Amino acid sequence: MSADTVITCRDCGQTFTFTSGEQDFYASRGFSEPGRCADCRAARKSQRDGGSSYGSYDSSYGGAGRAQREMFSATCSACGQEAQVPFQPSSDKPVYCSSCFQQRGGGNRSGGYGRSRY
Repeated sequence: MSADTVITCRDCGQTFTFTSGEQDFYASRGFSEPGRCADCRAARKSQRDGGSSYGSYDSSYGGAGRAQREMFSATCSACGQEAQVPFQPSSDKPVYCSSCFQQRGGGNRSGGYGRSRY
């Protein structure tokens, strides 16, 4: 196991600790040692992504920086009520409201990751 390493950020000049656990993780993924602290990495990623890409968070991870998701109206294929869904519905696949989706076992991740729910 590696010892923790103190690194100086190339952008802000502050020092940060690159822990042995982080070193093991980076090595297992084939990543090189970071040259920037977490805040500067987040700021750089935000600039690269245009600052408001879907799913991005601000540095506090509170979700305040998350882009608003566009919702679409559809008629539930099971109960006929109006449903708001995060995708453009197409006529070849059924669309369910939240209640009917849950009743049908939707959103259940116990079946394993990587499987499509559609």
